[in-house]
Amino acid sequence: MMEEQKENILISDSCHFERSREVNLKKIAWKQFKKNKPAYFSFKILIVLIVLALISPIIATDQPLYCKYKGVNMFPAFSFSNSCEIKNEDGSVEILQYDIAEWKYLDATTIIFAPIAYAPNKTDYDNADYVAPNGKQVFKDKSGNLVEMPTKFRHWLGTGKAGEDVLSGLINGTRVSLLIGILSMTIASFLGIFLGAIAGYFGDKKLQTTRGSFWTMVIGLVFAYYYGFSVRSYNIADAFATSGFAVLTQLIISLIIFSFVSFLFYLLGKQIGKISFLSTRVFIPVDSIVSRTIEILISMPLLILIISISAIAKEKSMINLMVIIGLTTWTGIARLTRAEFLRITNLEYIQAAKSMGFKEFHIMFKHALPNALAPAMVAIAFGVASAILIESSLSFLGVGVPPSTVTWGSLLNAGREQFSAWWLVVFPGLAIFLTVTIYNLLGEGLRDALDPKLKK
Repeated sequence: MMEEQKENILISDSCHFERSREVNLKKIAWKQFKKNKPAYFSFKILIVLIVLALISPIIATDQPLYCKYKGVNMFPAFSFSNSCEIKNEDGSVEILQYDIAEWKYLDATTIIFAPIAYAPNKTDYDNADYVAPNGKQVFKDKSGNLVEMPTKFRHWLGTGKAGEDVLSGLINGTRVSLLIGILSMTIASFLGIFLGAIAGYFGDKKLQTTRGSFWTMVIGLVFAYYYGFSVRSYNIADAFATSGFAVLTQLIISLIIFSFVSFLFYLLGKQIGKISFLSTRVFIPVDSIVSRTIEILISMPLLILIISISAIAKEKSMINLMVIIGLTTWTGIARLTRAEFLRITNLEYIQAAKSMGFKEFHIMFKHALPNALAPAMVAIAFGVASAILIESSLSFLGVGVPPSTVTWGSLLNAGREQFSAWWLVVFPGLAIFLTVTIYNLLGEGLRDALDPKLKK
């Protein structure tokens, strides 16, 4: 009894030591990251870009921040409603619709416009046909006369073919590009970390089951795929032609059906595994299955694969694009996670957790995974930059997001129609270059900060 208590105390001390060591390594990594000036400066710029993306609907919009009209106070840019009822002195009711109101010509008592008083994709026909940033810009006053553009309504980065404000498109494109980059890599990270973790932790010789259970599960996966995806292929295809949310809904339904059918066959396999000639224990080659899947995906040209899948979708959607990028870019994260798990599974604190009787999945996700995420975090940082480039490339080719959504790639695409409109190429190109460089520098900074050989 005393020996068992001593062993438990030693194991507890070992786990406590590893947790304390993990906290210290995080502090050292943060200090090391701050010493990398380009990476730390890129981190600050990224925070600014995220804040800019969050407030872009407020700082670049044609709807006023505040308006007092006929004694009624309105906040159109912040309102969830698109209209306001105003009672006139004669008892009549005037309905002011925010998105189509001529705010610049409204006889308001007080009106405060956004810093950029234009919404993306909204036209200014008086300044159409590619007006340069330093070119002559005109403004139609309340009398209908064309006068010189007031400073607060000037197109600071020029206009597009129909008079679209380029600066407003750039600011709102920040939100779209960051959203696609971050959410698509969230999908890729979930798949990559999970598959890499089970491949590296279990390998080909650790996960055992009975022969009957194994083959029942293999057959079950075939049936699960058939009922979850093949039978519902028309529903999923119709969802691709409808909207991104419809695609997400149908995929969730398919995954639920897939999981339910797989679970039923898992329960059936446990019973079949009790049969004498099917009760022989066999190993599940998890590592080989995941590795062969990774090799198949890596052998395909990524951009061509994404373009092909995007072209199949009848309707362009941001969610479609995020799902497609996420489902095709998880392989690098999985390979790094697998390699790290292969190293970690032989360390002392993992062996200590096993000796305490913890379940395998508890050890894998509670103890091993937090210490195996460092290489994956670096890959994710580089992956966000890659996803932004992919989105810009697809939008440039016209197969990315819907035409009504302004992105940096779509602005570059508009610049192809008029080569003299240099501002449609230079400013979106600089935005893409800056953002991709920031993520690359962040990735390098994380790689250096998380490298034990570089810690001082």
